Amino acid sequence: MTQRAATGVGFVAICLWSLLASLTALARDIPPFQLAAMSFAIAGILGLAYIAISGTQMAALRGVPLPAWALGVAGLFGYHFLFFLALRRAPALEANLLNYTWPLLIVLFSARIPVQGARAGLRWWHLAGTALGFAGTLLILTSSGKPGFHAQAWSGYLAAVGAAVVWALYSVLSRRFAHVPSIAVTGYCLATAAAATLCHLIFETSVWPGDAGGWATIAGLGAGPVGLAFYVWDYGVKHGDIRVLGAAAYATPLLSTLLLVLLGLGQSTPALWAACALIIGGALLAAWDMFPRRTGSRTE
Repeated sequence: MTQRAATGVGFVAICLWSLLASLTALARDIPPFQLAAMSFAIAGILGLAYIAISGTQMAALRGVPLPAWALGVAGLFGYHFLFFLALRRAPALEANLLNYTWPLLIVLFSARIPVQGARAGLRWWHLAGTALGFAGTLLILTSSGKPGFHAQAWSGYLAAVGAAVVWALYSVLSRRFAHVPSIAVTGYCLATAAAATLCHLIFETSVWPGDAGGWATIAGLGAGPVGLAFYVWDYGVKHGDIRVLGAAAYATPLLSTLLLVLLGLGQSTPALWAACALIIGGALLAAWDMFPRRTGSRTE
């Protein structure tokens, strides 16, 4: 598969992740570790089903090197624990946008990776894009200073930023293991489900969905944004253009924010949309060297 096709595979994850915040907010009564355990168990089971149907050898999982296991489990478990925690301790819209600074971080962290059509190293547009994204982040934080805004919300905001950093590092460092097949994500999901289950049993009290809609939400999480999305993202960041994927991922906060507002899970305000524009604009500017030119100077 060509680099362009692999990048297209990665785009599927970006579309699926636009559902993550809304589904997580709808399941907000489920404790974070329990939600992670249930979602990743479904994702892992789907991976095992694919292995059984396609005839892929289980040896592919046994051959994954230990550092790749450590990165995969730490990335998936760390990110989702922090993200689920953020949506419980801070307003969903603001926490969601702060979390979606990870595409900008991917563009920055991968600046020194030589990819087709772009020079390695930081350029002025990377720094300017970062400044715009940071301005959007500040706007979210300062515009939230209203009655009822308290320390718990700040812990949620910090968790959202932490989730962004964890996911950006996981995505960029995954390229070091490009030789590891993406079916290895099955093992990462199952290991993450096991770790989340252990933490849930130690720290939380189980809360089960009370109706069919609640179970459907959990199933949707495990099958989509916490399931298929990881497999296609793993392939995309390993074999596609990671900076294009990082920039394109900023379509997700826009779609995700629109969905939260439509579902009544957040309140639309001018400051919120201004912050959204700053963060998305910052990402597009940071990925400036990845867009086609008509001058003929860009190598195709």
